[in-house]
Amino acid sequence: MRWIWIAAMAALLPAWGMGQAADTVGDCAHPIEAALRTRGTVVIESRPAQIVVEGTDAETVHVTCTVNAEGDPRDIELDYAGNPDYARLTIRGGGPVHDENLSIHVAVPRKVSLRLFAPAGQVTVRNVAGDKDIDLYAGQITIGMAGGGTYRSMEASVDIGQVSASALGVDKGGFFRTLRRETPDGEYRLRVHVVTGQIELQ
Repeated sequence: MRWIWIAAMAALLPAWGMGQAADTVGDCAHPIEAALRTRGTVVIESRPAQIVVEGTDAETVHVTCTVNAEGDPRDIELDYAGNPDYARLTIRGGGPVHDENLSIHVAVPRKVSLRLFAPAGQVTVRNVAGDKDIDLYAGQITIGMAGGGTYRSMEASVDIGQVSASALGVDKGGFFRTLRRETPDGEYRLRVHVVTGQIELQ
C-alpha cells in the first residue's frame, strides 16, 4: 500500500509543479504573459531602460519592449520565473543599446507588491496600489499617487538630486534629500531611492 501511495505522489508532483511555477523567456520581438494574482508580488531587475509599470484589471503580467532602429529586438531578453503569487522578471542583454533607446512596459494587476531595481534610466509607476520598493542608481522615478491606495509609511530619498511631491507641498533639491511620512491607518509601504537623479510623487 505504501508503494502505491508513493507512486501516486510521484505522478502528481510534475503536474503540481507546472501549476505552481512558470519560467517564460521572451524578447522585444516576442512579448511574454503569465498569471499573477491580485495582491501577489513581482520583482523586476532590469538593465538600463525606460520602464513603465502600469496597473490593469487583468490578473496577469504582460511584458512588452521596443528598441530603436540601432538595436535588434531579439537581443533584449525577458526572463520571467515564479508562480501566480510571487514572480521575478529579469531584463538583460542589448549590447550597445542605451537606456534612452529601450522602452519596457509591464502591465500588472492593480493591487500588487512591486520591487524594482535598475542601474539607470527612467521608471514610471501608475495605477498600482500596493507596497513599492524601488532603487535606481541614476535617473528618474515617477510614482502616480492618485488611485494608488494609502501609505502607512513613505520614504523617498536621493543622494544627489531632487525629491518633489506636489500634493504634499514638498520640493527638495541638493545633497541627501529625504521625504518621510507616516500615516497610522495607511495600508501600504512606499520606499524609493535614487543615488543621482530625481523622484517625483504625482
